[in-house]
Amino acid sequence: MKLPLSSAVAERLEWLPRAGSTNDVLREHATGPDASGWPDLSVVATDTQTQGRGRLGRTWTAPARKCLAVSVLLRQPIGDGSTLPPDSLGWLPLMAGAAMTKVVRSLIEGEVGHATRVHHHPVASLKWPNDVLIDGAKVSGILSELIPETGVIVGAGLNISLDENDLPVPTATSLLIAGVSHASLDAALAGYLINLSRLYRDFVRFEGDALRSGLHAQVTALCSTLGSPVLAELPDGEVVSGIAREIDELGRIGIDRDSDGWRVVVAAGDITHLKV
Repeated sequence: MKLPLSSAVAERLEWLPRAGSTNDVLREHATGPDASGWPDLSVVATDTQTQGRGRLGRTWTAPARKCLAVSVLLRQPIGDGSTLPPDSLGWLPLMAGAAMTKVVRSLIEGEVGHATRVHHHPVASLKWPNDVLIDGAKVSGILSELIPETGVIVGAGLNISLDENDLPVPTATSLLIAGVSHASLDAALAGYLINLSRLYRDFVRFEGDALRSGLHAQVTALCSTLGSPVLAELPDGEVVSGIAREIDELGRIGIDRDSDGWRVVVAAGDITHLKV
């Protein structure tokens, strides 16, 4: 597939007609004998991924040629004495989610701009910590994986042309279903890479400080979880219900618990937006 827009903005781009997992392919490149040929912000992408996965080991499947799967190498060691400290890791999926939310919004705006009549204007937003929603339904998911002594691989999936019969779950959606009928995969990929690169370079320049780099402000502005009633399932099995109020300087979400109003700070967990 020819991807002139994406090729022009990626440090290195490998397009695969088919892949098991783009994260796995990129990891092999980044740690293999040709590792030096895969610089910071290198990319592997496909429209047919057969062994994709999400958080907590969940599988991610999609029909061939109807979704974008993309993995980006952030070749910055994470740890003490490194440019990015260990506590900055939680910001990386939020960063990727913000980059994807922005490009989904731009694609929706482009479709609306060409429409003669608009009955409903879909709204794209970021769901903490790693999903992108359109009108509350998931259109994209993010998975970040730490590669010791190398950096982080950020994988993302975007549902482009799935119809209602293709959806893996009722809570999913696609650009097509949202009314973006002529979405260009190349434009979507290039927009995502541009957005991610800008956010990432600022984040690195400010040594992983989300406040000084502006990442905190951008994520907060895009995040529909904030202000919403939520149910949080924590790794230890605890379930917290309440109102999501803030994202702190480490990327954790603060939830004011319904039972007593106490603010619970969540670093990891499954969040469900509850209907009012």
